[in-house]
Amino acid sequence: MSKTYLMKSRTDHQGLSALFPNELSELISQEPSFRGRQLFTWFSSGTFKFDEMKNLPAALRRSLIDRYGETACTSKVVKQQTDADGTVKLLIKLHDGLFVESVLLIDEEGRKTACISSQIGCAMGCTFCRTAELGLERNLTASEIVEQFYHLSEIAGQPSHIVFMGMGEPLANIYETARSIEIFHFSEGLNISARRITLSTCGIPDGIRFLAESLSVPIRLAVSLTSADNDLRTRLMPINSRAPLPELHEALLHYQNIRKKRITLEYVLLGGVNDSDAACRQLVQFARDLECVVNVIPWNPGAGLPYNEPSKNSTERFCSCVEHAGLRVTRRYRRGRGISGACGQLAGTGSSLHHIHPVTKLNEQI
Repeated sequence: MSKTYLMKSRTDHQGLSALFPNELSELISQEPSFRGRQLFTWFSSGTFKFDEMKNLPAALRRSLIDRYGETACTSKVVKQQTDADGTVKLLIKLHDGLFVESVLLIDEEGRKTACISSQIGCAMGCTFCRTAELGLERNLTASEIVEQFYHLSEIAGQPSHIVFMGMGEPLANIYETARSIEIFHFSEGLNISARRITLSTCGIPDGIRFLAESLSVPIRLAVSLTSADNDLRTRLMPINSRAPLPELHEALLHYQNIRKKRITLEYVLLGGVNDSDAACRQLVQFARDLECVVNVIPWNPGAGLPYNEPSKNSTERFCSCVEHAGLRVTRRYRRGRGISGACGQLAGTGSSLHHIHPVTKLNEQI
């Protein structure tokens, strides 16, 4: 992986939502240190307007407003859409006028999962993903990542789970992503369990090793594999030309040896491309010495992309083939397709949001 990806997260360019209590205390060093903890508690509760922080002295609130404006939040929701299955997609405007999309998924049991973006666009170039068509505009700061969670919480209620599966490659923005994970997990704040946070990557070996060796929070790892044929994977996912399957496999073994955690291999099923019995056998061979679960994801159409959805029979046959080989298989059920909020459909421009209504609470839309 290019070392230019490994840029340290800087507190001097963060919004306040990605700072820890001691860092907030340093910003208002003229105040007692406990004021930083109070600020952090307000942010963790989803309150960002300084005037609403009534346990802060009026003079401090005025000082914060003079310095940062009415709110500590650096982004705002400008459009919202809700699918019939309960999925919520937000278009979020950032301080520089750029946009990012985030999604809240609700499963059959009512569990809410925040699908978070880590970049504006993506440089990885996966040929079956709409986000890849945008190219990479820039990395998100940790505060811009964290604020997505709070925006989703404000509209739809606080999610219990987080997946880094939105726009961008999290491991190509590794230090900002890592800081956001630490904020999500921090016991004095949201205190989200590590087992409820999943990071999905296209497979950057240096980033995977960083997760294994350096990240303080033992989150779940998911890898978008899509093909275990080296040539085909290179055509589908250009990252494979820089980090081919043997190198990826080695990094996954290293991660597993250190973390002792099961890995999810995500397999986007493309009709007539990677859904054959031979493709299944290659997948089984790749996963033979990994403690893993295979998550089969029937491809979600994107305008202009040159692929076909797999048939129901093809999907069932592929899943059965993998399962009969002794691997655990799960199937990703399609949620959010009606609002282009499913896997691989985020575009970040708002062009996919056809029937927009004003931003309201989720329970006001049902």
